[in-house]
Amino acid sequence: AVEAHPKVVLDASGITFADSTLLNLLILTHQAGTLRVAAPSQQLQRLCEITAVDTVLEIRQTVDDAATS
Repeated sequence: AVEAHPKVVLDASGITFADSTLLNLLILTHQAGTLRVAAPSQQLQRLCEITAVDTVLEIRQTVDDAATS
């Protein structure tokens, strides 16, 4: 999707489990194009903070915010 579209928004509100595999996929996707992670669950938000991935990825609180910014 990131190769075909200038911006990809991932609605992460339904993610109930995240580990290094997901973080790796998010980072690789971000490197390939513009990725915005929207509405991350508390668990995903915490994982991104602990690993400092939140300093690399564009994380937005809502899908609408991610789509318009």
